Amino acid sequence: MPDESLFDALRREPDAEAPNLHAVDAADRLVLDTVAELPGIDRTMPIAVIGDRYGAMTLGAVSLGFTAVRVHQDAVTGARALELNAARVSLSDSYTQHTLGAELLTGVGTVLMQLPRSLAELTEIAEHIAAHASADVVVLAGGRDKHMTPAMNDVLKKSFETVTAGRGRQKARVLTATGAVASGMTYPVSKRIADVDMTVVAHGAVFAGAGLDIGTRFLLEYTPKMLPRARSAVDLGCGTGILATELARTRPDLEVIATDRSAAAIASASATAAANGTRISVIADDAMSTFDSESVDLVVCNPPFHEGAAVHTGAASKLFVAAGRVLRPGGQMWTVYNTHLNYRRELADAVGPTDLMGRNGKFTVARSVRPSEQR
Repeated sequence: MPDESLFDALRREPDAEAPNLHAVDAADRLVLDTVAELPGIDRTMPIAVIGDRYGAMTLGAVSLGFTAVRVHQDAVTGARALELNAARVSLSDSYTQHTLGAELLTGVGTVLMQLPRSLAELTEIAEHIAAHASADVVVLAGGRDKHMTPAMNDVLKKSFETVTAGRGRQKARVLTATGAVASGMTYPVSKRIADVDMTVVAHGAVFAGAGLDIGTRFLLEYTPKMLPRARSAVDLGCGTGILATELARTRPDLEVIATDRSAAAIASASATAAANGTRISVIADDAMSTFDSESVDLVVCNPPFHEGAAVHTGAASKLFVAAGRVLRPGGQMWTVYNTHLNYRRELADAVGPTDLMGRNGKFTVARSVRPSEQR
């Protein structure tokens, strides 16, 4: 089993840090203990780690003696956290990063993964494993009991002959899947949203799938009012790129960038724009960390209010601060949020003077203006 001192060294950086948020959980530990006890595992063969949030499973696998560790993390923040944690424990060159697909999975005999909460994401992962990994691949998928459902077993059974649940420990459990059955790919999917005249394309891990969530729908109503003189705009936390696509097709002179920390979101946004005959730039990034200060005129955002399974507004706060840095003086940020979160003061502090532009039964749309003078 991995030395507990390894886990003690791990941090969530650059993701939000808080007393109720941790870089390693019971599912990470149980998956690693399970693979350590499997008989006949050749630890020189490639092993794939999927959905490792902060590096616990990846670095744990290395500490168990696996020498060809391949990793796929949907979130840029997860990849960066793994990089930082690997440096902390002197294991920086012990793994390789890959996109979800053949590059990650060809020749792999064992897969370690954190179960995603989304059945769509699990479907896409399972189908890729069955299509590309060895026929005798063993998948160990761990999760917390409170987030696991019988439907997860059903999803895995569509791609594997046998799915069994292990004994629970510390409110976590591991599903073991064997007997890969390749049956084609469900994702990405596309859907025509008739009332906004847009085709939305979505990979399994992206928020809201190929639909139009009600917050984004409300913010779409305000796109004609968004800083008509703007030359450049960023859809921050773009998801499937609906806001970016709407700005690009209704304002052809506007340079539009869609950015998100999720690889699935970036791929979805690019496909959504193409499906609607528009051209945007897409950048995988953590809260515009690679953008120059005072380089953008307009930011639009439907911020998250979760960190993984925990209700936490740290991710939204990070986006607001980023917008305050990246907006040019006089630039605007348009945000939609659940009214009960009451972000107005926080937006004013992070970006600038904030006006409430609209409110319905659940959501508020706010406009924040970056002051012309340096604050």
